[in-house]
Amino acid sequence: MHATGSADGLRAGIAPGPPVRWWESRWGVVALLVLAAVPLAWPAVPPLGDLPGHMGRYRVELDIASFPGLQRFYSFHWRFIGNLGVDLLVIPLTGLFGLEAAVKLIVMAIPVLTVGGFLWVSREIHGRIPAATLFALPLAYNYPFQFGFVNFCLSMALALVAFALWLRLERLGHRRLRAALFVPLSLLIWTAHVYGWAVLCVLAFVVEAARQLATGRRALDAAVRSAFGCLALAPPLLAMAIWRGGHGGPVAEDWFDWPQKAKYLNFALRDQWMVFDLLSLAVLLGPIGLAARRRKLAFSRELGFAALALLVLFVLLPRVIFGSSYADMRLVPYIYAVALLAVRPLPNADVLFLRRLAWTGMAFLLLRSAANTASLLIYDRSYRAELAALDHLPEGARLVSFVGRTCGVRWWVTRLEHLPGLALERKRAFSNDQWDNAGGQPLTVAYSAAGGFARDPSQIVMPVGCEKPGYRPIDRALREFPRQAFDYVWLIRPPAYAASDAQGLQPVWRSGTSVLYRVVDRRQTAPRG
Repeated sequence: MHATGSADGLRAGIAPGPPVRWWESRWGVVALLVLAAVPLAWPAVPPLGDLPGHMGRYRVELDIASFPGLQRFYSFHWRFIGNLGVDLLVIPLTGLFGLEAAVKLIVMAIPVLTVGGFLWVSREIHGRIPAATLFALPLAYNYPFQFGFVNFCLSMALALVAFALWLRLERLGHRRLRAALFVPLSLLIWTAHVYGWAVLCVLAFVVEAARQLATGRRALDAAVRSAFGCLALAPPLLAMAIWRGGHGGPVAEDWFDWPQKAKYLNFALRDQWMVFDLLSLAVLLGPIGLAARRRKLAFSRELGFAALALLVLFVLLPRVIFGSSYADMRLVPYIYAVALLAVRPLPNADVLFLRRLAWTGMAFLLLRSAANTASLLIYDRSYRAELAALDHLPEGARLVSFVGRTCGVRWWVTRLEHLPGLALERKRAFSNDQWDNAGGQPLTVAYSAAGGFARDPSQIVMPVGCEKPGYRPIDRALREFPRQAFDYVWLIRPPAYAASDAQGLQPVWRSGTSVLYRVVDRRQTAPRG
């Protein structure tokens, strides 16, 4: 990756381009921020993979003290941990808007903040916003966001905005002010999610080191000075020591799965349509490829090195950290984003080339925004169809849910696997989809009568004959769940099963293959011989 010049040198070297570049104007930036919110405008519940499960947890944290029925299912103890972003924000906002509206507003704000961070970082590095930055904006709707990693994505959005502020205060020479501001800001971002704080540290350190190296300092001297300059970001280290100090178990698991890491590189824009998503990734890589070949584009020294540092971090990261899965995969979209933010025009880039690059980037952004909007509407329709079952579920019900999953791996997923969390959120019913990660979150499942059907991933069922570690086939799930512990069974698009497997269950609602059963016979079904 070629990288040239300091930030000031880059500003001097940018070709003037058109006299007015609309995406840099105030109205242009506002339009881009509004566009970032559009795909989520319609769905009442943002249909993002894990989000319904998180919403169930938010209901517990808000109501467990006032609703005794929840206390027999869950316990909730606040801890100062690096994974509380949305969990904390819903507390004041729910009082104003209600829980579901509060969650929607917070989730809509994440891509808006992400786009704002992209634009601001680009401007601080280059002195203006190069056209290539437009190609980075669709990455606000990246695969980790679609997966429903909302605390993670919130922390990354905050980290980008904080990084832009870090660059601005450096440019203005306000280093003491920056040190004073970033002690609480680093703790705030860490509290949202530890990952965002870690990425902020990497970005700040690498940019500081790149600038030190540009002055002719030796690598070791530059590293020491850069580390000293980033000390304001260090306070979360103490918070993390307190957080993890009382919890055993491995910090990291599943290292260096190279075939899986290679697949993750294709997942940055993964949504519903594999061909479209992969072609979109190819378009996104276009400016990066031109800059790598120095074809009228190049990389800034600071962000070029930052993108390489994130790539190295991705290679070294395991799949699981502190019990959270896909730790390495989550970083992929931000590697591409930082690389695109690093791209700047060379002095030989003519006005026509820059104009075409800008309009191509804008067309790409509009196309991806339209696709995201359509995709979320499709998922919203499936959510609404399945959630009609909750009209037939009593408040505080003892509910066990089984959500079907296909045996093979598909690009498109249903995003229904944590839909049972909305039974907890809307009806305060027991839901067996909740995570129970010691030290990773304040909620603990306390319903011992549920046995092996108490927590995630017991809600996921496979077709008969499909053996996958950690998951039951549908026939075993229906026969083995403890009937004394549950009053209702919710099947959400289940695989095919025999009528005898549902013996003693009375349907009270049905739509397609989905059905809500009431348990009328509590005698345990005999296992098949």
